[in-house]
Amino acid sequence: MLSERTYRLILGALLLVLLYFSQRPLIIALIALLFIEGLTNLRVPRVVSSLRGKMGRYGDPVTYVSLQPRARAPRFAFEAERAWRLVMGGVLLASYVLFPQQLWFLPWFLGFAVVGAGVSGICPALISLKLAGFK
Repeated sequence: MLSERTYRLILGALLLVLLYFSQRPLIIALIALLFIEGLTNLRVPRVVSSLRGKMGRYGDPVTYVSLQPRARAPRFAFEAERAWRLVMGGVLLASYVLFPQQLWFLPWFLGFAVVGAGVSGICPALISLKLAGFK
């Protein structure tokens, strides 16, 4: 089973490896994957879990522990995971493709932050999006 936490760990590690080896076309493909996932909601963990037949209710992959806050009713009818992918893709697009000389450190920071979120299971950006009103 591929959970969102494991996916974030793999995604962050892959981003760091691609940055280290300067694989520009593969990083652009990774950015495109994030935008496709965010726009269509066909997320890799959901697809892998459905292919393996381990889906929870509502079509979500089965997760065991969730450390994200469950506050009030969502303000927006848009999932925080989708918004996170769009924000991450946008930040990578701006920092790696549009302004690589000025923002060279941002993709590295993002890679380490996503690896940390995958290891710990706590993603401050995702928690912030949920507190902002995304479901």
